[in-house]
Amino acid sequence: MAGIGQVEHVVAVASGKGGVGKTTVAINLALGLAARGFSVGLLDADVYGPSIPLMLGISTEPVREGDALVPVEKFGLLIMSIGFLVDEAQPVIWRGPMVSRAVKEFLDQVAWGRLDCLVVDLPPGTGDPSITIARSIPAAEVVMVTTPQAVAVADVRRAIHLFQRLGNPVTGIVENMAGFRAAPGAAPIDIFGAGGGEALSRETGIPLLGSIPIEPELRAAGDAGAPILIRSPDNPASLAFGRIAEQVKRGWHIRLQ
Repeated sequence: MAGIGQVEHVVAVASGKGGVGKTTVAINLALGLAARGFSVGLLDADVYGPSIPLMLGISTEPVREGDALVPVEKFGLLIMSIGFLVDEAQPVIWRGPMVSRAVKEFLDQVAWGRLDCLVVDLPPGTGDPSITIARSIPAAEVVMVTTPQAVAVADVRRAIHLFQRLGNPVTGIVENMAGFRAAPGAAPIDIFGAGGGEALSRETGIPLLGSIPIEPELRAAGDAGAPILIRSPDNPASLAFGRIAEQVKRGWHIRLQ
């Protein structure tokens, strides 16, 4: 069935700026939810920088059945990305209305079928794709990704205000790149500062779902097309993603009571 009419929950993963690891969080959150028995789709709505096909090692294209595109399946996820449909070496030079239309088509003309959750990887910032998702799916909950760095926190703060103004619940904050340990048991080195996510959580009242440490394996896994939850499930970053997925799941349970 085309569209999201049979999707129980939509979780949009957003950030106020690029370079904070938002796509990595979206992928591993989707995998963490799937590992907990949910049926999960993953929509790459970052039309200007669609990196999900590369990070999941997908080279196949979606097929069309009637008027609907059928998502590509990998690692137990149903996946759709503009990256499947354009040459990876060519920039997507689209103005706002074209971007909004493309995102709307991915919501309405893809055969998502019955899903417990659709995770949407939004582009950074507060532009047309984010606004389209917010207006098309008023019930979509938003997870914000930041780093501890003050500049990232400031941009995420602005994005939080955007979604709240549009009426979408911002249900959690994820702090990525939260310290590096040169060896197991060593004291963390705060390369990007410390405590930004926690401070933003206190300021806004939005729960801090978890912090992801800087792990070289996390970068290597994404480059290899095998996310860290698949490639190294016992890595500290994988365990952190699992806890974040559990927090998201717990939030659904509370709201459904």
